[in-house]
Amino acid sequence: MIRWQAIVLILIPGFSLAQTAEPDTARALTEITVHAYLYNRKLKETPVALGLVGEKELNRFNVTSVLPAMNTVPGVRMEERSPGSYRFSIRGSSLRSPFGIRNVKFYWNGLPLTDGGGNTYLNLLDFDSFGKAEIIKGPGGSLYGAGSGGVVLLSSPQINKNRLQFSSTLGSYGLQRYQVSSAFGNARKKFFFNYAHQQASGYRQQSALRRDAFNLQSNFVLKNQSTLQASVFYTDLYYQTPGGLTQTQYANTPQEARQPSPSGTPKGAVQQQASISNKTIYSGLYYEKQWTPQWSTRAGVYGSYTDYTNPSIFNYERRTETNWGGRTDTQYEFEKKIKGKLTFGAEYQYFHSPLTDYGNQLGVKDTVQTDDRLTSQAAILFSQIELQLPSRFFLTVGGSANFLKYDFNRVAGTPLGSQQRNFSPVISPRLALLKKINESFSLFTSLSKGFSTPTWAEVLPSTGVYNNQLSPEVGINYEIGVRGNFLKDFSFDLVTYDFELDHAIVSQNGGDYFINSGGTSQKGAEIYFSWQKNFMAADVSYLKLWTSCTFTNYKFTNYVYNGSDYSGQRLPGTAPKTIVGGLDINFLKKLYGNFTSTYVSEIPLTNGNTTTAADYFLAGARLGFKGQIGTKTQFEFFSGVNNVLNQQYSLGNDLNAVAGRYYNAAAPRNFYVGLKIVPEL
Repeated sequence: MIRWQAIVLILIPGFSLAQTAEPDTARALTEITVHAYLYNRKLKETPVALGLVGEKELNRFNVTSVLPAMNTVPGVRMEERSPGSYRFSIRGSSLRSPFGIRNVKFYWNGLPLTDGGGNTYLNLLDFDSFGKAEIIKGPGGSLYGAGSGGVVLLSSPQINKNRLQFSSTLGSYGLQRYQVSSAFGNARKKFFFNYAHQQASGYRQQSALRRDAFNLQSNFVLKNQSTLQASVFYTDLYYQTPGGLTQTQYANTPQEARQPSPSGTPKGAVQQQASISNKTIYSGLYYEKQWTPQWSTRAGVYGSYTDYTNPSIFNYERRTETNWGGRTDTQYEFEKKIKGKLTFGAEYQYFHSPLTDYGNQLGVKDTVQTDDRLTSQAAILFSQIELQLPSRFFLTVGGSANFLKYDFNRVAGTPLGSQQRNFSPVISPRLALLKKINESFSLFTSLSKGFSTPTWAEVLPSTGVYNNQLSPEVGINYEIGVRGNFLKDFSFDLVTYDFELDHAIVSQNGGDYFINSGGTSQKGAEIYFSWQKNFMAADVSYLKLWTSCTFTNYKFTNYVYNGSDYSGQRLPGTAPKTIVGGLDINFLKKLYGNFTSTYVSEIPLTNGNTTTAADYFLAGARLGFKGQIGTKTQFEFFSGVNNVLNQQYSLGNDLNAVAGRYYNAAAPRNFYVGLKIVPEL
């Protein structure tokens, strides 16, 4: 059991000092301009619970994964069951995400990254493809459609200088990453190209990873006040899946993969060569036009193709996926008696996937078990009006109409035939009000309806049995928050919420099938404190300390299954308390240090709360030196350590798992070292 003194050690820095940025980027939290809900206003004038992760936050950690940076945001939990196998949840458990990212809608450079089947391959994006993430907490259906778990808006790096970049990182357990990028152009056209190769052997058996990722971003300033943006990435990803461990295995041999059963059936992860191979190309085109000072339009189209292979413990899956769609919005800004903005638009997604399951004979596909054709079409119509009222009140009223259709056709296997599902249209409204008390403080509240339709991975899970009766989740979210800054350098953001959900979708037998559980009550509080200061002294030029806290009280309110009443039990997969603290310091003009500590309380692993994952305390650090060669070449040398206290913990538990295989052991103490060279062109 982790002692409470550890929690105090995290909290003290945040309450006594808190967060900053480097001298050229130091800004109070409330001065940051955000684009969530198309506000394009300062955060202190935006009535939304929001998490922000920029390049400064990303580069506090190892440059091989965005996971630790995302986990500094209160209310966000990103997990990695094995290298490359991500899960991501906002204000919720991982009930619906045993093997991937679901119930959170992702956008990349303004266009959907989440496919029409409800799944997101976040692991396809290389670290240097991320420039900024805006994480919308709570239902975002009024503008972004299905996904009661929140919305994440990702954007590519913004680079203003022509330059090259070369970097290399080496670390424990065979970690290697080599990266090269180039940014060039002028005021009217800019290009950014990035290639990275990353590989690791992994701490556990059968947990190796290899990824080759290409990314191209271009921006053009056209005539007549218009711009065009093009985004393309291609990723060849391979990673092994070691499988879950029982409590005994986790305690005694955590580095092992899932072993064969005593009878030899099923075979183990190593014998079956359990792994995933994903080759995906994605491209998007986004056009923006300013018609008049009042009217503007943005319109984009995208398409992607995925080749996916997954030999697993029980079968061998082969599928391809075709996605395409688009999104557009038009805005009208007015300023008569009342200043405001009207936004309306639409989004459409098409998804098609032939999916064939074979038997798996030691990593080689065997006879066909099922052969299916999956097709879905999703559409959103949305509108929103923002009003700046007297006495510095800001009112937002928005809503969307959402349409979804699934087509399922089994051409081999049992039972043959096709089924269709036209989900009833869902109206998703949102009402938000913000009071700007003064230039330093604002208070906001919002009321929104959330919904989330079942994804293809839930209506057709690993058992191969199609469930046409699974219903969408629906719920109402209430929240109130206050944010601001005082004493010049101190910033804070406090939010409390209550999300009452009906027809919650819950995984059974570790994801073998899904059911609607009834109701859940999800109450929580998210707290962020920071202090930032730039100094003129030669020894210390920059200091930042911060604290991020998440407190949850999530319970089933009406859930009876197989004769067992789980009402009142805590939702599995969510820690009641998560506290993160950090210290960043620059000294002697060239040296820097980033220090981070994390406490996560016990996590229930079953619906009946009969088994829990123990709480844990993590600490890590990154130290670096920045210098210059000549007049145009900068370089950076850095090294770091993760899990310096050598804690045993599971970063990604399998909930309600068969035979008690709940645990996916994370790596013990591990190290990395890297070098970055950036010549200007």
